[in-house]
Amino acid sequence: MESKGHITHTYFHSTPIQIRFNDIDQLGHATNSVYQQYFDLGKMAYLDQVLEEKMDFEEGGLVLASINIEYINSIKLYDKVIVRSKVFHIGNKSLKMLQDIFDETTGEVAATSKSTMVAFSNKKRSTIKVPDRWREKILAFEHDTLFEV
Repeated sequence: MESKGHITHTYFHSTPIQIRFNDIDQLGHATNSVYQQYFDLGKMAYLDQVLEEKMDFEEGGLVLASINIEYINSIKLYDKVIVRSKVFHIGNKSLKMLQDIFDETTGEVAATSKSTMVAFSNKKRSTIKVPDRWREKILAFEHDTLFEV
């Protein structure tokens, strides 16, 4: 499905975002640097809910390896926005996530994000295999046909 040149995805996870006064710039909309903060809030809420555990970064957690953000529409102070998140690929040592910031006030996507996270052990100071328990929980949560392993 496409909408205004952008592919839409089935998201099974969403996180409401509270827009703060200091998120707003002189033009009256959220400055682009806070979009990343919104995506981070959505990512952490997704991982907490789906993995059902807090990450132990000494033993093994996920670190951001790359991110691409496309800014599409502005967000205003009183808009009601959510971050929708989806893991769409699991590799041996990494996960790929799609996210968007959906503005429920306007009914439009404000921004999209595609990121790669790598499983990393701070104790070992190296990448590690994505734990099987995470893989199983993500596979169970992302139950649609768009999911790739």
